[in-house]
Amino acid sequence: MTSRWADSAEDAAEDARRKAEKEEKKRLKGKKQREAEEAQQAAAAAKQANGHTREDEDAERPAKRRRLSQGYQRDTPQPAERKLLRTHAPAWQPCRSVERFDRLNHIEEGSYGYVSRAREEATGEIVAIKRLKLDPARDGGFPVTALREIQTLNAAKHRHIVDLREVVTGEGEAKEDVYLVMEFLEHDLKTLQEEMEEPFLPSEVKTLLLQLGSAVEFLHDNWILHRDLKTSNILMNNRGEIKLADFGMARFVGDPAPTNLTQLVVTLWYRAPELLLGAKDYDASIDMWSLGCIFGELLTKQPLLQGKNEVEQLSKIFELCGIPTEDTWPAFKRLPNARTLRLPPPSKATQGSIIRSKFSANLTNAGTALLNSLLSLNPAKRPTAKAMLEHAYFREDPRPKPTAMFPTFPSKAGQEKRRRRHASPNAPMRGAVAPGLQGDVDFGSIFGGREEEERGGGFALKLV
Repeated sequence: MTSRWADSAEDAAEDARRKAEKEEKKRLKGKKQREAEEAQQAAAAAKQANGHTREDEDAERPAKRRRLSQGYQRDTPQPAERKLLRTHAPAWQPCRSVERFDRLNHIEEGSYGYVSRAREEATGEIVAIKRLKLDPARDGGFPVTALREIQTLNAAKHRHIVDLREVVTGEGEAKEDVYLVMEFLEHDLKTLQEEMEEPFLPSEVKTLLLQLGSAVEFLHDNWILHRDLKTSNILMNNRGEIKLADFGMARFVGDPAPTNLTQLVVTLWYRAPELLLGAKDYDASIDMWSLGCIFGELLTKQPLLQGKNEVEQLSKIFELCGIPTEDTWPAFKRLPNARTLRLPPPSKATQGSIIRSKFSANLTNAGTALLNSLLSLNPAKRPTAKAMLEHAYFREDPRPKPTAMFPTFPSKAGQEKRRRRHASPNAPMRGAVAPGLQGDVDFGSIFGGREEEERGGGFALKLV
């Protein structure tokens, strides 16, 4: 009995047909391959008979076609083989010790540190070292003013800004002390002017202002407010180059600036009127006011506005620049401390600035216009640092003096402790409370007659 799954005669015939077909294909393929080999051998023999070699044949043979990546073209020159870039993260290194520096002499004590002149043992280079004052309210914690100073100095790499080299620490019992190592310059403008017999020449004043304005423009372009511009914070070397220093009150701001900034910034004699009136929303214009005060000081060798307290400082500002009105300073009455002031009624004697008459012997009309704009009561009317540098005052005769032609002076900082003939107030301390204006302040009596200024008469200030 045959199984139903067994191959039938038809299946056997089909298998035989497929096998014969397969054998025929193999035979034809073999024949074709033999014919190709014979033709190739015949061609090789013919080329050899005509002088061709096997190497020539290999050279004429087309190269094997390769699979190319997307965007790759055979005819275009290809870049050299890339090498992987290996970077090695440096091992963590602690701060160097201050013992690597020989301290030579003390220079001065500021609001936020003690500055000394020192020599690095390894190189013999003379540097300035500033020991930071720790915040006693934070039980020896690191002060935020020091953090801001380090941060802003690291970001402010400019020809006319002092260079912060490194941060070092103390050893032994003083291991918690922190020092800033900076480049040393022979003078500061305040001490230098006290030692000079005559003020700077007009051409020298222009050179100093251009350098200072360049540094301030760089800071403002990088969203940094210095907030303590004054002559004692402007260093100068014996080549007529100045550098801005002491960034203890500096900080980064944005555009617009934060709306709740501290008003207790800038040393009193250089403090803008809006700060004296309690403004907490301010911008780079406060630095421009300080620049105006420095401008006047360079012309006379004396600080321009020397108030003993906030009330007297405002009195001297209004005496020089005039009483503010809604026309000259629209936002004036909205400031926190403005409501405590009693101002005289508007008149020609109280509204106008006396800068032109005060500096008639020192300044041209263009110079007076620049100083008037820098000391504008309205912050919105003060020029930017860039606009100041482009002022016509710097293009008129006498032209700015080249720094190489500046006179040299003996360095007090390089040899002995600085002498303070006219002690100026210190910068505001962090954590201090702004005293404000106590009671109602009457400014009416200070404008009884400006002609008294010629006779040396003072202006009284009444608290009522």
